[in-house]
Amino acid sequence: MAQQHLDPTDPMAGAVTGDALAGYLRAQATEFLRALRMHRETGGGTANGGSEESVDAARALRRSARRISASLHTFRPLLDTDWSEAIRPELAWLSGTLAMEHAYAARLERLLLALHRLSGAAVLPAQTGVAGVPGVPGAAAVPGASRAAGSGDASAGSRGSGAGPRKGESAEAGPPAHPAATPERGNLTVGAAKAGALLERQLTLARTRAHSTALQALGSSRFHAVADNIAVLASEVPLTPAAATADLRPLAGAAEERLTDAVTALPLVTAGHPYNAEALIHGLSPDPAPHPQDAPWHQVRLLLRLHRYAREVLHGDGGPVDVRLLATGQSLNRHRDASEAAAAAAQAARTPRIAPATAYALGVLHADQRHEVEAARFAFQQSWERQTVGTP
Repeated sequence: MAQQHLDPTDPMAGAVTGDALAGYLRAQATEFLRALRMHRETGGGTANGGSEESVDAARALRRSARRISASLHTFRPLLDTDWSEAIRPELAWLSGTLAMEHAYAARLERLLLALHRLSGAAVLPAQTGVAGVPGVPGAAAVPGASRAAGSGDASAGSRGSGAGPRKGESAEAGPPAHPAATPERGNLTVGAAKAGALLERQLTLARTRAHSTALQALGSSRFHAVADNIAVLASEVPLTPAAATADLRPLAGAAEERLTDAVTALPLVTAGHPYNAEALIHGLSPDPAPHPQDAPWHQVRLLLRLHRYAREVLHGDGGPVDVRLLATGQSLNRHRDASEAAAAAAQAARTPRIAPATAYALGVLHADQRHEVEAARFAFQQSWERQTVGTP
């Protein structure tokens, strides 16, 4: 499909009509069907989660579902109302259901890595796997992760409270030539090891349940109805008669305006100062609900995604790259991940009858992730204030 690569800010540029929207939706529907076929062929429907290819296929399913849903939302005046309003919630359900298993695995990985970092263990940045977490690449890359999360008391108790460096070891040791020789300050303390084991039990159970839910969803009549609608969309897009001559740029501009308004409402002045501790406010609140201050930032993340996808519709794959959008999107993803990880640590700390040392380690972990939230807000503020980079 030929795409016009236009600058939406240029009033003299030609209009981008509904044909571009139809082509984009057909392309995303085709990607959805291709990912679905790959997911089935690579064993994605099995109880063990299938191969790495099936995991990639599930991600491709979510990616296409998000883009179709976002386009139906942004350009809904140009689409059949009954059809788009019926399929959008179904796509959101599918995308959310498929995302949960990966989210729990990534959350556990993040928290175990943070426990090792806070305990002084030297972990190479490239080693992102977590021992004992099925389906996470590089499962044996993190030094001592299996001791922290799997062995629990046994390994930690054998070393006592060895939180400091062992004699002759340097806390600032550089990266080794081979990952197996990565130096550590010692095994985790008893509290950190038990905290890691508790987090692994809780999040692995949640991941297993999410996997079962995803399998049930992919085998349900509800999903088959969604797949049938996407198959129809791959060949026929239900545009309104006016879409053939309508310009897509005003609708895409409205999505950008909603994003700008939401960003304006954020406390960017406060976020622009490092170590402002804003993200730690309400950290000791007895309310187990997520931090209310995080909600506006999560909303900005969703609006930023809608804006990015609207730009894809206008410009196609060969359009200008807005580096600012990429950087701010990464910051908001980091913000979301840290916020949810902090909530998981707080939830684990509410487990009845845990040892004081375990509760203390979880409290330190919670504070660390809330500092990560604050750092992500600071990074977002720095990226957003920069001038947009990229030319048509």
